[in-house]
Amino acid sequence: MELIFGLVTLIILIFSAILHEIAHGFVAERFGDPTARLAGRLTLNPKKHIDPFMSILLPLALMLSSSPVIFGAAKPVPIDPFNLKEGRKDIALVALSGPLTNIILAVIASIVVHILNLIAPPTNIGLYILHWFFLNIAELNLLLAIFNLVPIPPLDGSKVFSLLLPRELANAYLSLSSIGFILILFLLMFHAGPYSLGSIIGNLLSFSEKLLGI
Repeated sequence: MELIFGLVTLIILIFSAILHEIAHGFVAERFGDPTARLAGRLTLNPKKHIDPFMSILLPLALMLSSSPVIFGAAKPVPIDPFNLKEGRKDIALVALSGPLTNIILAVIASIVVHILNLIAPPTNIGLYILHWFFLNIAELNLLLAIFNLVPIPPLDGSKVFSLLLPRELANAYLSLSSIGFILILFLLMFHAGPYSLGSIIGNLLSFSEKLLGI
């Protein structure tokens, strides 16, 4: 049963990450950049989005290491910033669209959980699985939103934070994506102490869950 629950969790994570990326592409197109659509990325077909490491191996490794943060990602949709109408502002809004999509999914799933609780508490296996399924959708999407808003390149939060910096400093900061990715992996795999990235994200997740009443 644990294996099945783990597999379902991974599937939920993958499709949540896919919707996150589709949102980036959709908003970018609204701001003038059709690159994602032309690349065939505005689709729910997982073959177009799954990255073997980020979508499967990384979340599995985090699960096996008992990390407080289970994180995964789909392949980033291609964005051409030169097509965007308002430069850095539009880049930040495109970046925000991904976490916002995850928050909306979490809110919808939490509403379903509350409705299920009103109809009938999870007293049998069928209701328990249904309750767990939507609760998992809410928690994983909250986690994706919170994690992606961390201001470490290449996460979405870094593109928002860069708006506060002068252009040259912002460009230098965003160019640290490869180093930032290594740092993110290190912070995820080697978590310890109340001020670790995992603990901070875990506390924000708990606070968000309380706001949604789940």
